[in-house]
Amino acid sequence: MSGRGPRAAWIAGLLTTSVAAGVLTGTQAHAVVGDEAKDGAYRFTAKLDLGGGKRSCTGTLVESQWVLTAASCFADNPEQGFRITGGAPKTKTTVTVGRTDLSTQTGTTVDAVELVPRGDRDLVMVKLAKPVAGITPATLAMSAPRQGEELRVTGYGRTKDEWAPERLHTAAFGVGAVSGPTFDLAGKSADASLCKGDIGGPAFREADGKAELVGVNSASWQGGCWGTDQAETRKGASSTRVDDISGWVQETLARTLLPRADWGNAVHLASGYFTGGGVTADSKRRMDLFVVWKDGSASLFQGAEHNDPAFPFSAEYKLEGAGSYWKDARAVTGGKFTESGSEGLTVRWASGKLSTYTHVDEKGFHDEKTLAERGSWWEHARLITAGRYTANALRDDLLVLWDNGSTSLYSDTGANGIKKETQLTNADDGWKNAVQIAAGEFTGKKTADLLIRWNDGQTQIFPGVDTAGYHGRIQLTAEKSHWTNASQLAVGSFTKSNGRLNDILVRWNTTDLSYYPGADANGLHGEVQLVG
Repeated sequence: MSGRGPRAAWIAGLLTTSVAAGVLTGTQAHAVVGDEAKDGAYRFTAKLDLGGGKRSCTGTLVESQWVLTAASCFADNPEQGFRITGGAPKTKTTVTVGRTDLSTQTGTTVDAVELVPRGDRDLVMVKLAKPVAGITPATLAMSAPRQGEELRVTGYGRTKDEWAPERLHTAAFGVGAVSGPTFDLAGKSADASLCKGDIGGPAFREADGKAELVGVNSASWQGGCWGTDQAETRKGASSTRVDDISGWVQETLARTLLPRADWGNAVHLASGYFTGGGVTADSKRRMDLFVVWKDGSASLFQGAEHNDPAFPFSAEYKLEGAGSYWKDARAVTGGKFTESGSEGLTVRWASGKLSTYTHVDEKGFHDEKTLAERGSWWEHARLITAGRYTANALRDDLLVLWDNGSTSLYSDTGANGIKKETQLTNADDGWKNAVQIAAGEFTGKKTADLLIRWNDGQTQIFPGVDTAGYHGRIQLTAEKSHWTNASQLAVGSFTKSNGRLNDILVRWNTTDLSYYPGADANGLHGEVQLVG
């Protein structure tokens, strides 16, 4: 950055010369001086149009109903700062996502209905009137930009020879000085520059075909851009960091995440640390939730890292569509089934087949192992749950309730098959009244507890279940309680407290969704309403 004079003066120059970069007359749209993006590339890049062409900016789809961009895009006078008032946009704003070529009809155009500004930096979350389907959002970086690191930038602004380009443009930039919430950018090629209309656009890492959003572009000298004074040769730019405010982003977008789903159609719930590359219970983030829907589709809700108890999840990943093989799932549980530390799912299918996916994440299901073939006695397994019922801390055990009312414990169960069965109870009509079961850690015993919801509304904890059987029971809810309306439940760590598996998430038959944080031997301690 040498030769530019005092840094404070340079930053002021950036703001006054380009924060109003999207302010235009007429209906012109405006892009990064660089190469035209290939058809279908960087579809998470969004074009924002304010006031029917009076102002244009670029943004990034970070969740199917939210775009992240620069707050100064919406400021009355961007030269006076980026602080804006949250709520509905003052002028009609439309957002186009997934359209590399603006002259085509690909992608989606939708109205913006709410602004949630960050306040302490040039960032705003833009809520869309409806979710955008079929476009993978960019993920937020978890590490800060590094000086000398190469990032890619995309934008719909002007180029060196186009006032209103029809295509998304892209160029590589190198990271310069990193100072607090901002960092400098310099083009890797002679022509690379950010121009009017590129404000709010993404600066991102590319790895394994995925985009990791590092910053949101906020200012540029605009050297080489159409309409800039030819005497201006400086092409440096400034971007606002997002890696250190991921919690705020997650908390904002999570507000619309769960209410979008029709929870009355959820037929199976399973918790686990599925995403994050084998995250263990001492992680700072909350557990994920796997859901199978009535139409055969399957979703994975990623656990959030922020502290707001009302929003335990930060993203939904659609793993399978309607009509998939998941319509044949009859019992599902999450757990550790290998010694790698990753977590997966064990499933009892309608055919009697029992299988384990040793790992599940946002990309799908990995390494399926068949534990029992079609037509096996496992077609009589009515309810299953995985938990640490023996001293083996590396793999979970499987507790099974059969349709004749008997229960069994399978220890040392995993990708290599079922090793050992211990019958805990014989056929018992009383156990046929169990509606849901789940493993948890409510009492601090050496082995996992078993949570059972009975069909009369009672909910009980069986503490410290092991190969010797059951050792008493603890009453959580009484007979004929409102828990008769609990259609599905999952036990996990949804509060980002201590990783202990003692939060009970319930899907009610009214389509509401809630959870009870920190349940223990003393009972339930409040309810957090998520949907309803």
